[in-house]
Amino acid sequence: MNVFADFTMRVRRAVAVLDLKDRDGKPLDLDRVTVEPPRDPAHGDLATNAAMVLAKAAGQNPRQIAIALAGELAADEDVAETEVAGPGFLNLRLRPGYWTGLVGAVIRAGADYGRGVAPGTKVNVEYVSANPTGPMHVGHCRGAVVGDALANLLAHAGHDVTKEYYINDAGAQVDVLARSAYLRYREALGETVTIPEGFYPGDYLKPVGESLALRFGTSLLDREEADWLPVVREVAIDAMMAMIKEDLRVLNVEHDVFFSEASLSRGAFGNRVEAAIEALRARGLIYEGRLPPPKGAPVEDWEDREQTLFRATAAGDDVDRPLMKSDGSYTYFASDIAYHYDKFLRGFGTQIDIWGADHGGYVKRMQAAVRAITDGEAELDVKLCQLVRLTRGGEPVKMSKRAGDFVTLRDVVEEVGRDAVRFMMLYRKNDAPLDFDFQKVTEQSKDNPVFYVQYAYARTRSVFRQAAEELPDLALTDAALAAAPLDRLADIGEMAIIRRLAEWPRLVEQAAAAHEPHRIAFYLYDLASELHAHWNRGKDLPQLRFINVDDPLSSSARLAMVRAVALVLASGLAILGVEAPDEMR
Repeated sequence: MNVFADFTMRVRRAVAVLDLKDRDGKPLDLDRVTVEPPRDPAHGDLATNAAMVLAKAAGQNPRQIAIALAGELAADEDVAETEVAGPGFLNLRLRPGYWTGLVGAVIRAGADYGRGVAPGTKVNVEYVSANPTGPMHVGHCRGAVVGDALANLLAHAGHDVTKEYYINDAGAQVDVLARSAYLRYREALGETVTIPEGFYPGDYLKPVGESLALRFGTSLLDREEADWLPVVREVAIDAMMAMIKEDLRVLNVEHDVFFSEASLSRGAFGNRVEAAIEALRARGLIYEGRLPPPKGAPVEDWEDREQTLFRATAAGDDVDRPLMKSDGSYTYFASDIAYHYDKFLRGFGTQIDIWGADHGGYVKRMQAAVRAITDGEAELDVKLCQLVRLTRGGEPVKMSKRAGDFVTLRDVVEEVGRDAVRFMMLYRKNDAPLDFDFQKVTEQSKDNPVFYVQYAYARTRSVFRQAAEELPDLALTDAALAAAPLDRLADIGEMAIIRRLAEWPRLVEQAAAAHEPHRIAFYLYDLASELHAHWNRGKDLPQLRFINVDDPLSSSARLAMVRAVALVLASGLAILGVEAPDEMR
């Protein structure tokens, strides 16, 4: 049950009874009428904007509409009080029975409480997409978690979601990888090698060299680079992708699709880069011309020559963009256009890319390209992930590992655990810098959000183990708890918990619409805080404890509330990809 959606419909029905008309005598459009929490909880439980958004069309004073609407809603059996405030805001207070009844509704819905019913919209979430040149580092970690949690959130909200990884296997960097692996191959055959500047120096390529030596013996030594390079490149990319997938699996990240950049220009479907450019050409968006010299800082893709250009300015970009290099090969941008066009042809009208903050200058042109090549039918949202600063007790962390000169994703997960990494990567908005303190995320305190939330769930499980021991005759099934005398939940702390539970469906809906999974982490911390606070009150006020052997009816009602909290905590943690533990050790 979504309280806010429920009362939005009730308010709209009440408005319909008022029979308001616009100046042409037609019924008013009620789509903008909403119900939400008031900014100040002291003003009531719910607030509606109905009078404010309808007044102009109805040609009436908003306060007059609000007064009339208040009279209609006062007859609702679940409304205890209506109040017109200011120029026409309408605040509502609900009867306690409505709130306590929500507990039973949560239990009956189970894991589906808060689950959306979006009309099967196909959404593609592309994330990580790191060059296959080495293990995942901590910078990739944040994007991996944000993308994975966002995909989970959208699926929970009812969308048809595909998790995708774009393999950058067609650029110059994979040729450098192949040359680096070839040196390790020679090393495996007994040579002493020196890794030149600009190559990949990490020890992670040693097993690749050994594999090449085992597979090809010395046969690659006598070949020209043009002959051995594609062979070594394929072996190296396969090995790197296997390593990347294993690194991501450690973080509980698995993709549905791995899409090869190289397949865009060669494969069963022909050259899709050419096809995308022709699609733009058919729309009059390709021309041959010169770009003016850039103002200010140099632009990477500017060349003073006649070239093939995409009319990006027609779709909202600042300048037109080149699609072919001087050597006749396609630019990276051309391949990216083709890739996003391929997503559209696969049915993805909503596309979400998770990028590092260093790609911020690329966002506008890519969004322009998607709008242009899909005639505005597809939408691209790009989420930029800011840097992660690793500290231990406030001091910067330096690790010397096999990767060379960076901290790997696996380093971090192995030290503090997957759950801590995932939760903390989501405990800041993606576009804000994140400080990750190894010491803090392993503390067992309120200052460690992941511990605090997981402990709340473990506490709910502990309550039920205790109830089974102290009240063995009390039925603890979900059916029995949903039918408990919930009107006994009347304490201010209990009502605070229930009101927080009521926010969950709306929170899921809004977080999914905004593509912001960090809102889930914040909500779970707030719900955990409500539970812990009420538990602590029970230490001083025994009559508020969840289990009272002398009052089994109140105990069953409170256990129902605890069960509802457990269900929502478990759902939220599942969206974040974090375990809901039965006990904390």
